Amino acid sequence: MGFFSGLSRCFFDVGIMSWDVLLTLSNLVRRKLPIGHVIPGGHPGYGGYWPEFIPPQVTDSRCSCPAFNAMANHGIISRSGRGLSFVELNNHIQKTYNFSPTFCSFALHFLARMLKRNYSGGTFDLEELDLHNGIEHDASLLRLDAAFQPNQSIKHVPFIEELLAAATGKDKDGNDVITTKDSSRMLGKRRAVARAVNKEFSLSFFHKIFGSANASTLVTIFGGRVDDLRSFLLHERIPESWEPRVRQPHGMTIINFNKTILIVEVSVREKDWAQAAREAAESHGTIALG
Repeated sequence: MGFFSGLSRCFFDVGIMSWDVLLTLSNLVRRKLPIGHVIPGGHPGYGGYWPEFIPPQVTDSRCSCPAFNAMANHGIISRSGRGLSFVELNNHIQKTYNFSPTFCSFALHFLARMLKRNYSGGTFDLEELDLHNGIEHDASLLRLDAAFQPNQSIKHVPFIEELLAAATGKDKDGNDVITTKDSSRMLGKRRAVARAVNKEFSLSFFHKIFGSANASTLVTIFGGRVDDLRSFLLHERIPESWEPRVRQPHGMTIINFNKTILIVEVSVREKDWAQAAREAAESHGTIALG
């Protein structure tokens, strides 16, 4: 069964990537969606009208992903964050953030495999996504390492404020914008400092890419706009009248997203933060965990 399961997964991945190529090419020749009409009619957020924001209750399930938490806080998915369907979440990610159907299908099938659930009929709670070194990883831009904060739904406000303050770009309207270079710079600092202070630190190549993917979401789907990201990251609340900055009719495809991820990752320089890492280690007293 393991052989046939692996073969089936291979065919699925090849099929998804072939479909993604077609969607990417189609995005090149089709007109962008008009501003104000990126969210499809009938879906929460259409016309800039998002469902009421309600902060999570103590018994609600949340995770380290602000995008998922925001959907729960607005009732786009179950406000409890529990008993979520992979299929349902696939659909809502597409329409809320304008990721392509290929990206969403690939990502949600990956989550189902990670949790050892059936994609078609399985369910999960948001907190289950924070299995350490599953997709959750050390050196996050937004969270303390799991060694210091096991509950990864808890955001680390100083990290977020520092990230927002690191913005060096401006958009055509004069708004402060986080660029790919800003993202790379802050990822370099997070990795250098976390490596210095966390005796349990680990960061595989896969998780480096995943960290760069998270940063790339901020500069693509949110256009890097600091005002929007302040609401999204600090409060996990979708800003009023917001819509995705990606306006391609088929959404952000895997191919185009990977281009941004590559740009971010190749520019990460941990060594530039050697002094900051030493100072952090000294302030932590080179703590030993466990």
